[in-house]
Amino acid sequence: MKPYKYIISGGGTGGHIFPAIAIGKALHELSPGAQLLYVGAKGRMEMEKIPEAGFLIKGLWITGFSRKLSLKNLIFPFKLITSLWTSFWILKKFKPHIVIGTGGFASGPLLYMATHLGIPTLIQEQNAYPGITNRILGQKVNRICVSHNGLERYFSKHKLVITGNPIRTELIALSPPTDSTYQSFGLSQHKKTVLILGGSLGAKRINQLIEKHLKVILSYNTQILWQCGKLYESEYERYQNQNIKVVAFLDDMPKAYRIADLIISRSGAIAISELCIVGKAVLFIPSPNVAEDHQTKNAQWVVSQKGAEILAESQLQHFMPLFQSLITDDKRRETLGRHIKKLAKPKATDAIINEVQSLLK
Repeated sequence: MKPYKYIISGGGTGGHIFPAIAIGKALHELSPGAQLLYVGAKGRMEMEKIPEAGFLIKGLWITGFSRKLSLKNLIFPFKLITSLWTSFWILKKFKPHIVIGTGGFASGPLLYMATHLGIPTLIQEQNAYPGITNRILGQKVNRICVSHNGLERYFSKHKLVITGNPIRTELIALSPPTDSTYQSFGLSQHKKTVLILGGSLGAKRINQLIEKHLKVILSYNTQILWQCGKLYESEYERYQNQNIKVVAFLDDMPKAYRIADLIISRSGAIAISELCIVGKAVLFIPSPNVAEDHQTKNAQWVVSQKGAEILAESQLQHFMPLFQSLITDDKRRETLGRHIKKLAKPKATDAIINEVQSLLK
Protein backbone atom coordinates (compact mmCIF):
# COMPACT_ATOMS: atom_id res chain seq x y z
CA MET A 1 0.00 0.00 0.00
CA LYS A 2 1.54 3.29 -1.07
CA PRO A 3 2.06 6.06 1.54
CA TYR A 4 -1.23 7.91 1.32
CA LYS A 5 -2.11 11.04 3.23
CA TYR A 6 -4.98 10.75 5.70
CA ILE A 7 -6.91 13.24 7.76
CA ILE A 8 -8.93 11.88 10.66
CA SER A 9 -11.33 14.07 12.60
CA GLY A 10 -13.13 13.14 15.77
CA GLY A 11 -13.25 14.27 19.36
CA GLY A 12 -15.05 15.90 22.23
CA THR A 13 -15.35 12.65 24.18
CA GLY A 14 -13.45 9.38 24.42
CA GLY A 15 -16.21 7.78 22.36
CA HIS A 16 -15.04 9.76 19.33
CA ILE A 17 -11.33 9.95 20.17
CA PHE A 18 -10.52 6.27 20.78
CA PRO A 19 -12.00 5.11 17.44
CA ALA A 20 -10.01 7.84 15.69
CA ILE A 21 -6.80 6.68 17.37
CA ALA A 22 -7.55 3.00 16.62
CA ILE A 23 -8.10 3.76 12.93
CA GLY A 24 -4.98 5.92 12.77
CA LYS A 25 -2.80 3.24 14.36
CA ALA A 26 -4.14 0.62 11.98
CA LEU A 27 -3.43 2.83 8.95
CA HIS A 28 0.09 3.52 10.20
CA GLU A 29 0.78 -0.20 10.74
CA LEU A 30 -0.51 -0.99 7.27
CA SER A 31 1.62 1.68 5.66
CA PRO A 32 4.41 3.01 7.94
CA GLY A 33 5.19 5.78 5.46
CA ALA A 34 1.66 7.15 5.53
CA GLN A 35 1.12 10.75 6.63
CA LEU A 36 -1.62 11.23 9.22
CA LEU A 37 -3.10 14.47 10.44
CA TYR A 38 -5.84 14.75 13.03
CA VAL A 39 -8.23 17.68 13.23
CA GLY A 40 -10.06 18.38 16.47
CA ALA A 41 -11.80 21.15 18.37
CA LYS A 42 -9.65 23.60 20.33
CA GLY A 43 -9.89 23.14 24.08
CA ARG A 44 -11.34 19.64 23.84
CA MET A 45 -9.92 16.34 25.08
CA GLU A 46 -8.53 15.31 21.69
CA MET A 47 -6.00 18.15 21.76
CA GLU A 48 -4.32 16.26 24.62
CA LYS A 49 -5.07 12.60 23.86
CA ILE A 50 -4.10 12.57 20.17
CA PRO A 51 -0.54 13.91 20.75
CA GLU A 52 -0.19 11.43 23.63
CA ALA A 53 -0.90 8.70 21.07
CA GLY A 54 1.93 10.04 18.91
CA PHE A 55 -0.02 11.91 16.23
CA LEU A 56 -0.11 15.49 15.00
CA ILE A 57 -3.33 17.44 15.51
CA LYS A 58 -4.68 20.82 14.45
CA GLY A 59 -7.58 22.50 16.19
CA LEU A 60 -10.66 24.28 14.91
CA TRP A 61 -12.52 27.03 16.77
CA ILE A 62 -15.79 25.14 17.01
CA THR A 63 -18.28 24.01 19.64
CA GLY A 64 -21.68 22.42 19.57
CA PHE A 65 -24.91 24.36 19.21
CA SER A 66 -26.78 24.40 22.52
CA ARG A 67 -30.33 23.10 22.39
CA LYS A 68 -31.18 25.49 25.22
CA LEU A 69 -31.38 29.25 24.94
CA SER A 70 -27.84 30.49 25.43
CA LEU A 71 -25.82 33.58 24.63
CA LYS A 72 -23.10 31.24 23.38
CA ASN A 73 -25.33 30.40 20.43
CA LEU A 74 -24.96 33.97 19.19
CA ILE A 75 -21.33 33.37 18.25
CA PHE A 76 -21.90 29.88 16.88
CA PRO A 77 -22.35 31.11 13.26
CA PHE A 78 -19.00 32.90 13.47
CA LYS A 79 -17.30 29.79 14.86
CA LEU A 80 -18.83 27.68 12.09
CA ILE A 81 -17.76 30.03 9.31
CA THR A 82 -14.26 30.32 10.77
CA SER A 83 -13.99 26.52 11.09
CA LEU A 84 -15.17 25.96 7.52
CA TRP A 85 -12.56 28.44 6.28
CA THR A 86 -9.81 26.88 8.42
CA SER A 87 -10.84 23.41 7.23
CA PHE A 88 -10.58 24.57 3.62
CA TRP A 89 -6.99 25.71 4.09
CA ILE A 90 -6.00 22.59 6.07
CA LEU A 91 -7.30 20.43 3.23
CA LYS A 92 -5.65 22.54 0.55
CA LYS A 93 -2.29 22.53 2.31
CA PHE A 94 -2.18 18.89 3.48
CA LYS A 95 -3.83 17.46 0.32
CA PRO A 96 -5.23 14.25 1.89
CA HIS A 97 -6.21 11.32 -0.28
CA ILE A 98 -9.15 10.63 2.05
CA VAL A 99 -10.82 12.21 5.08
CA ILE A 100 -12.26 10.06 7.87
CA GLY A 101 -14.68 11.31 10.52
CA THR A 102 -15.49 9.63 13.82
CA GLY A 103 -17.87 12.27 15.17
CA GLY A 104 -17.49 15.32 17.36
CA PHE A 105 -17.64 19.07 16.78
CA ALA A 106 -14.68 19.36 14.42
CA SER A 107 -15.70 16.56 12.09
CA GLY A 108 -18.71 18.50 10.83
CA PRO A 109 -17.03 21.45 9.08
CA LEU A 110 -14.00 19.40 8.03
CA LEU A 111 -15.96 16.57 6.38
CA TYR A 112 -18.43 19.03 4.85
CA MET A 113 -15.61 20.99 3.21
CA ALA A 114 -13.86 17.79 2.08
CA THR A 115 -16.99 16.65 0.24
CA HIS A 116 -17.18 20.01 -1.56
CA LEU A 117 -13.54 19.68 -2.62
CA GLY A 118 -14.19 16.24 -4.09
CA ILE A 119 -12.00 14.38 -1.58
CA PRO A 120 -13.14 10.81 -0.76
CA THR A 121 -14.82 10.76 2.63
CA LEU A 122 -15.88 8.14 5.18
CA ILE A 123 -17.67 8.53 8.48
CA GLN A 124 -17.74 6.00 11.29
CA GLU A 125 -21.01 6.20 13.22
CA GLN A 126 -20.76 4.54 16.63
CA ASN A 127 -24.33 4.83 17.87
CA ALA A 128 -27.58 2.99 17.28
CA TYR A 129 -29.13 6.44 16.79
CA PRO A 130 -26.86 8.78 14.80
CA GLY A 131 -26.37 12.39 15.77
CA ILE A 132 -27.55 15.26 13.62
CA THR A 133 -24.04 16.09 12.33
CA ASN A 134 -23.54 12.61 10.88
CA ARG A 135 -27.10 12.52 9.54
CA ILE A 136 -26.32 15.68 7.58
CA LEU A 137 -22.88 14.47 6.49
CA GLY A 138 -24.33 11.11 5.51
CA GLN A 139 -26.03 12.76 2.54
CA LYS A 140 -22.66 13.84 1.14
CA VAL A 141 -19.93 11.38 2.17
CA ASN A 142 -18.93 8.34 0.13
CA ARG A 143 -19.08 5.63 2.80
CA ILE A 144 -20.72 5.18 6.21
CA CYS A 145 -19.40 2.51 8.59
CA VAL A 146 -21.88 1.62 11.33
CA SER A 147 -22.09 -0.76 14.25
CA HIS A 148 -25.77 -1.66 14.19
CA ASN A 149 -28.40 -3.00 11.86
CA GLY A 150 -31.34 -0.81 10.91
CA LEU A 151 -29.59 2.48 10.18
CA GLU A 152 -31.12 2.55 6.69
CA ARG A 153 -33.68 4.83 8.31
CA TYR A 154 -31.05 7.56 8.53
CA PHE A 155 -28.58 6.87 5.71
CA SER A 156 -28.63 5.76 2.09
CA LYS A 157 -28.50 1.98 2.04
CA HIS A 158 -25.87 1.80 -0.72
CA LYS A 159 -23.40 3.78 1.42
CA LEU A 160 -23.81 1.67 4.56
CA VAL A 161 -21.39 -1.00 5.73
CA ILE A 162 -21.81 -2.77 9.08
CA THR A 163 -18.33 -2.95 10.55
CA GLY A 164 -18.73 -2.50 14.29
CA ASN A 165 -16.84 0.07 16.33
CA PRO A 166 -13.03 0.24 16.54
CA ILE A 167 -11.79 -0.73 19.97
CA ARG A 168 -8.42 -0.96 21.69
CA THR A 169 -6.67 -4.06 20.39
CA GLU A 170 -5.36 -4.99 23.84
CA LEU A 171 -8.95 -5.80 24.88
CA ILE A 172 -9.46 -8.53 22.30
CA ALA A 173 -7.71 -11.34 24.18
CA LEU A 174 -7.96 -10.60 27.90
CA SER A 175 -6.33 -13.18 30.14
CA PRO A 176 -7.79 -14.10 33.55
CA PRO A 177 -6.61 -11.87 36.40
CA THR A 178 -3.74 -12.88 38.64
CA ASP A 179 -3.01 -11.81 42.18
CA SER A 180 -0.65 -9.13 40.82
CA THR A 181 -3.50 -7.74 38.68
CA TYR A 182 -5.51 -7.05 41.81
CA GLN A 183 -2.44 -5.78 43.68
CA SER A 184 -1.80 -3.17 40.98
CA PHE A 185 -5.02 -1.50 42.16
CA GLY A 186 -4.44 -2.24 45.82
CA LEU A 187 -7.38 -4.65 45.85
CA SER A 188 -7.92 -8.27 46.91
CA GLN A 189 -8.47 -11.30 44.69
CA HIS A 190 -10.71 -12.81 47.39
CA LYS A 191 -13.56 -10.32 46.93
CA LYS A 192 -15.92 -9.61 44.06
CA THR A 193 -14.98 -6.42 42.25
CA VAL A 194 -17.56 -3.84 41.18
CA LEU A 195 -16.17 -1.62 38.43
CA ILE A 196 -17.80 1.83 38.15
CA LEU A 197 -17.41 3.63 34.81
CA GLY A 198 -18.90 7.07 34.32
CA GLY A 199 -17.04 8.13 31.21
CA SER A 200 -13.86 10.16 30.87
CA LEU A 201 -15.30 13.24 32.57
CA GLY A 202 -17.36 11.33 35.12
CA ALA A 203 -21.08 10.87 35.76
CA LYS A 204 -22.50 12.95 38.60
CA ARG A 205 -25.62 10.86 39.19
CA ILE A 206 -23.71 7.55 39.17
CA ASN A 207 -21.15 8.96 41.60
CA GLN A 208 -23.92 10.15 43.92
CA LEU A 209 -25.63 6.75 43.65
CA ILE A 210 -22.50 4.82 44.62
CA GLU A 211 -21.75 7.27 47.45
CA LYS A 212 -25.28 6.80 48.83
CA HIS A 213 -25.09 3.00 48.84
CA LEU A 214 -21.39 2.43 49.63
CA LYS A 215 -21.89 0.58 52.90
CA VAL A 216 -24.54 -1.75 51.53
CA ILE A 217 -22.54 -2.50 48.38
CA LEU A 218 -19.50 -3.44 50.45
CA SER A 219 -21.61 -5.63 52.75
CA TYR A 220 -21.78 -8.27 49.99
CA ASN A 221 -18.06 -9.03 50.36
CA THR A 222 -17.26 -6.73 47.46
CA GLN A 223 -14.68 -4.11 46.64
CA ILE A 224 -15.05 -1.12 44.33
CA LEU A 225 -12.85 0.19 41.54
CA TRP A 226 -14.42 3.59 41.03
CA GLN A 227 -13.57 5.70 37.99
CA CYS A 228 -15.28 8.90 39.13
CA GLY A 229 -14.01 11.26 36.38
CA LYS A 230 -11.61 14.16 36.57
CA LEU A 231 -14.41 16.60 37.41
CA TYR A 232 -15.20 14.72 40.61
CA GLU A 233 -11.91 13.30 41.87
CA SER A 234 -11.43 15.88 44.63
CA GLU A 235 -14.97 15.21 45.87
CA TYR A 236 -14.76 11.42 46.09
CA GLU A 237 -11.13 10.56 46.76
CA ARG A 238 -11.87 10.81 50.51
CA TYR A 239 -13.67 7.47 50.28
CA GLN A 240 -10.54 5.60 49.26
CA ASN A 241 -9.55 2.74 51.55
CA GLN A 242 -8.50 -0.91 51.27
CA ASN A 243 -11.85 -1.84 49.70
CA ILE A 244 -12.42 1.25 47.55
CA LYS A 245 -10.05 2.49 44.85
CA VAL A 246 -11.04 5.93 43.52
CA VAL A 247 -9.42 7.22 40.32
CA ALA A 248 -10.17 10.09 37.96
CA PHE A 249 -9.31 8.07 34.88
CA LEU A 250 -8.29 4.46 34.29
CA ASP A 251 -5.17 4.41 32.12
CA ASP A 252 -5.09 0.60 32.02
CA MET A 253 -8.64 -0.38 31.09
CA PRO A 254 -7.74 -3.96 30.11
CA LYS A 255 -6.44 -4.62 33.62
CA ALA A 256 -9.56 -3.05 35.17
CA TYR A 257 -11.85 -5.18 33.01
CA ARG A 258 -9.92 -8.33 33.94
CA ILE A 259 -10.71 -8.01 37.66
CA ALA A 260 -14.35 -6.89 37.26
CA ASP A 261 -17.16 -9.21 38.35
CA LEU A 262 -19.90 -6.62 37.76
CA ILE A 263 -19.62 -3.42 35.75
CA ILE A 264 -21.84 -0.37 36.27
CA SER A 265 -21.43 1.92 33.29
CA ARG A 266 -22.76 4.67 31.09
CA SER A 267 -23.74 3.40 27.65
CA GLY A 268 -21.74 5.37 25.13
CA ALA A 269 -21.26 3.46 21.90
CA ILE A 270 -17.55 2.76 22.33
CA ALA A 271 -18.01 1.72 25.95
CA ILE A 272 -20.61 -0.80 24.77
CA SER A 273 -18.36 -2.10 22.00
CA GLU A 274 -15.56 -2.64 24.51
CA LEU A 275 -17.88 -4.30 27.01
CA CYS A 276 -19.09 -6.70 24.31
CA ILE A 277 -15.48 -7.76 23.75
CA VAL A 278 -14.85 -8.07 27.50
CA GLY A 279 -17.89 -10.28 28.09
CA LYS A 280 -18.70 -9.38 31.71
CA ALA A 281 -22.04 -8.69 33.41
CA VAL A 282 -23.06 -5.05 32.98
CA LEU A 283 -25.66 -2.74 34.48
CA PHE A 284 -26.11 0.25 32.18
CA ILE A 285 -27.21 3.60 33.58
CA PRO A 286 -27.52 5.74 30.43
CA SER A 287 -26.90 9.46 30.50
CA PRO A 288 -30.14 11.31 29.65
CA ASN A 289 -28.16 14.46 28.87
CA VAL A 290 -26.90 13.50 25.41
CA ALA A 291 -28.16 14.23 21.92
CA GLU A 292 -31.34 12.35 20.98
CA ASP A 293 -30.96 10.25 24.17
CA HIS A 294 -28.69 7.93 22.16
CA GLN A 295 -27.16 6.26 25.24
CA THR A 296 -30.55 4.84 26.20
CA LYS A 297 -31.04 3.53 22.67
CA ASN A 298 -27.55 1.99 22.70
CA ALA A 299 -28.21 0.20 25.99
CA GLN A 300 -31.69 -0.94 24.96
CA TRP A 301 -30.17 -2.64 21.92
CA VAL A 302 -27.89 -4.75 24.16
CA VAL A 303 -30.69 -5.47 26.62
CA SER A 304 -32.90 -6.64 23.74
CA GLN A 305 -30.23 -9.26 23.03
CA LYS A 306 -30.29 -10.34 26.72
CA GLY A 307 -26.74 -9.06 27.16
CA ALA A 308 -27.13 -6.56 30.00
CA GLU A 309 -29.45 -4.87 32.49
CA ILE A 310 -30.53 -1.24 32.24
CA LEU A 311 -31.63 1.29 34.85
CA ALA A 312 -32.75 4.79 33.91
CA GLU A 313 -31.62 7.73 36.04
CA SER A 314 -35.30 8.39 36.78
CA GLN A 315 -35.51 4.90 38.35
CA LEU A 316 -32.46 4.93 40.60
CA GLN A 317 -34.61 4.15 43.64
CA HIS A 318 -34.65 0.60 42.31
CA PHE A 319 -30.86 0.30 42.20
CA MET A 320 -30.25 -1.74 45.35
CA PRO A 321 -32.67 -4.61 44.61
CA LEU A 322 -31.23 -4.90 41.10
CA PHE A 323 -27.65 -4.70 42.36
CA GLN A 324 -28.35 -7.31 45.03
CA SER A 325 -29.85 -9.72 42.51
CA LEU A 326 -26.81 -9.35 40.24
CA ILE A 327 -24.01 -9.52 42.79
CA THR A 328 -25.45 -12.58 44.58
CA ASP A 329 -26.31 -14.60 41.47
CA ASP A 330 -23.13 -15.88 39.85
CA LYS A 331 -25.05 -17.78 37.18
CA ARG A 332 -27.01 -14.70 36.14
CA ARG A 333 -23.83 -12.68 35.76
CA GLU A 334 -22.22 -15.46 33.76
CA THR A 335 -25.25 -15.63 31.45
CA LEU A 336 -25.24 -11.88 30.85
CA GLY A 337 -21.52 -12.00 30.10
CA ARG A 338 -21.96 -14.83 27.62
CA HIS A 339 -24.79 -13.06 25.78
CA ILE A 340 -23.05 -9.69 25.53
CA LYS A 341 -19.93 -11.47 24.24
CA LYS A 342 -21.97 -12.75 21.28
CA LEU A 343 -22.46 -9.12 20.15
CA ALA A 344 -18.73 -8.42 19.91
CA LYS A 345 -17.13 -7.37 16.62
CA PRO A 346 -13.39 -7.74 17.34
CA LYS A 347 -12.37 -7.14 13.71
CA ALA A 348 -14.19 -3.83 13.33
CA THR A 349 -11.03 -1.79 12.76
CA ASP A 350 -9.87 -4.14 9.98
CA ALA A 351 -13.29 -3.88 8.33
CA ILE A 352 -13.12 -0.07 8.38
CA ILE A 353 -9.60 -0.07 6.94
CA ASN A 354 -10.86 -2.29 4.11
CA GLU A 355 -13.49 0.33 3.31
CA VAL A 356 -10.87 3.08 3.37
CA GLN A 357 -8.73 1.11 0.95
CA SER A 358 -11.67 0.52 -1.38
CA LEU A 359 -12.30 4.26 -1.62
CA LEU A 360 -8.67 4.86 -2.54
CA LYS A 361 -8.67 2.49 -5.51
